[in-house]
Amino acid sequence: MTAAKTLHNKGILLLLMTTLIWGTSFPLLKQMMGSISPSAILAVRFGVAAIAFLPWLRRLNMSLIRDGVLLGLIYFAECTFALIGLETISANRSAFVVSLNVIFVPILASLLGQRLPGRILVAAGVAIAGIGILSWEGGGLNRGDFLTLGCAIGIAIYILLLEWITPRHPTQPLVAVQLLVMALLSGAWALPQLTTQVGEIANHFYVLLYLGLVVTATPIWTQTLAQRWISAHEAALLYTFEPVFAAIFSFWLLGEALGVRGFLGAGFILFATFLSQSQHKLR
Repeated sequence: MTAAKTLHNKGILLLLMTTLIWGTSFPLLKQMMGSISPSAILAVRFGVAAIAFLPWLRRLNMSLIRDGVLLGLIYFAECTFALIGLETISANRSAFVVSLNVIFVPILASLLGQRLPGRILVAAGVAIAGIGILSWEGGGLNRGDFLTLGCAIGIAIYILLLEWITPRHPTQPLVAVQLLVMALLSGAWALPQLTTQVGEIANHFYVLLYLGLVVTATPIWTQTLAQRWISAHEAALLYTFEPVFAAIFSFWLLGEALGVRGFLGAGFILFATFLSQSQHKLR
C-alpha cells in the first residue's frame, strides 16, 4: 500500500508539472503565429521532440507500434486543432476552452459502458454557459472556438486511451513511436512552406527548441508515465490547473487580461470542470 501511495503521489506531481509547462505554451505559440505558419511550427516542434527520443526506437513490436501510432495520430490532431484555432482567439481563452476536456472524459467513458452521473450533465450545462459568456467578451463564437473545442475532445480521447494502453508497454519506446508519427505527419504537412520560412524559424529557434523538448517531449513522457499510477478521471481533474497557469503566463508575456465577462466565463468553466470530477475525488 505504501509503495502504491508513493507512486500515486508521484503521478500527481508529474501531472501538476505537466500543466505548468503547458501553461507556458499558449502565449509562446500566440507570439509566433504572425510570422510562422502553424504547419511549420508543428513540424519543427515535433521534429525536435522526436529526435530527443530516437534512442528508444529499438526493440519494438507490432502491438507497441500500433498503439503508439494511434496515440500519435490523436495527439497530432489535437495540437493541430488548437494551433489553428489560436490564430483567431486569445491565448488565455484557448486555454480555458481546452480545459473542457475534463468534462469530455466522463462523457466519453459513458459511451464505453460506464454510468454517466447526473452531475456531468449539470457540469456540461455550466461549461456551455461559461463558453458563451467567455465568447461574448471576445466577439462571439468563431471558427477558432470550435477548433479548440475539437482539441479538447481529442485530449479526452487521448487521456482515456493512455489509461488503457500504458500498462501494456514500456514508457520510453511508446513515447518515441508517438513522437515519430507526429513528426512525420507535421513534416509532410509543412514541406511546401518550410523552405520559405527558414529565416523566421531561425529567429525563433530557441523558442521552438523549448516547445519541442520541454512542452512536447517532456509532457508526453510524464503523461504516459503518470497514468500508470493514476486514473483518467484523476488526470483530467489535475489538468484543470492548465488554464490558470496559461492565464498567468499570457498576462505576463502578452499583456492579455480577461475582463469582467471573461473572468465570469472562465469561472463557470473551472467550476464545471471541478463539478464533473467532484464525486470521484471525494470517493
